[in-house]
Amino acid sequence: MYHPTTRLLTVLELLQAHPQLSGPEIAQRLEVDVRTVRRYIVMLQDLGIPIEGERGRHGAYRLRPGFKLPPMMFTDEEALGLTLGLLITRRLGLSIETPAIEGALAKIERVLPDVLRERVQAVQESLLIHLNIHHAAPSSDLIVLFSTAVQQKRSVELTYTTWNGEISTRQFDPYGLVMHGGFWYTVGYCRLRDDLRTFRLDRVTNAEMLTESFTPPANFDTVGQVMKGIASTPGTWRVEVILEATFEQAVQQIPPYLGLMETFGEGVYLTIYTQKLDWVGHFLVGLDFDFQICHPPELRKVLRHLAAKITRIVEASEI
Repeated sequence: MYHPTTRLLTVLELLQAHPQLSGPEIAQRLEVDVRTVRRYIVMLQDLGIPIEGERGRHGAYRLRPGFKLPPMMFTDEEALGLTLGLLITRRLGLSIETPAIEGALAKIERVLPDVLRERVQAVQESLLIHLNIHHAAPSSDLIVLFSTAVQQKRSVELTYTTWNGEISTRQFDPYGLVMHGGFWYTVGYCRLRDDLRTFRLDRVTNAEMLTESFTPPANFDTVGQVMKGIASTPGTWRVEVILEATFEQAVQQIPPYLGLMETFGEGVYLTIYTQKLDWVGHFLVGLDFDFQICHPPELRKVLRHLAAKITRIVEASEI
């Protein structure tokens, strides 16, 4: 539960960060009613903060132009949140120089009270963050470029290298960014393919934001489309099986990025693209329901080897 002083500081920070905010806007951010916001404004004005307000139910508040706020003040939660964010950024392997992160952490510590500084230092010295980063992360400039393009709804011209080494240049309308499984992805409309596409940022060798704008679809499911894009990435093998389960049962056990699923009669048709068949066989056997192999025939051989191995282990374990 928030302390009233914390809410007052939050109102002050909001007014510093925005030219003006209405009472309902502040109330929504603080999760309080408008009457409570008016009370906070009066309390700040009584403390000498020159807040100007417009009359009316939806009147806006703003700090008097030229007013300089005192040095930064962080609550315990804000300081911890900033520290954790910087520590995670350090571990993500982004091309942000270590001195920049260390400098930011030092600045935060410098403005904290002694008790809070000790808590933040305890987190820095004891917390280990283990993230599954498979490769060199994309540059921070590239992430900022695509983030800006998404925000401003501007097209991007990019050069991309596919999983099998094919290089192409295309115009792309980015709808969003997602980090999943240690990789950064962008998803949107590809003018070259005239369809939705998902691209890994570490495979983008060049990108330039264009002046041309676009209108993204309403309520676009960025994460869901990225999961579908990952599952659709071509591989050496295309596995097709029919699961003897309902769609609801299937989605509870099969991650959306692993394969493409659709209702098929009373079961579910599952398609998986993969470079190796062995792990697919192990995964399918571990499901709580049976399945029928449609393709490829080689998957049957994988399952026979797996069945033989399990039989040997069971027989060797019998007393």
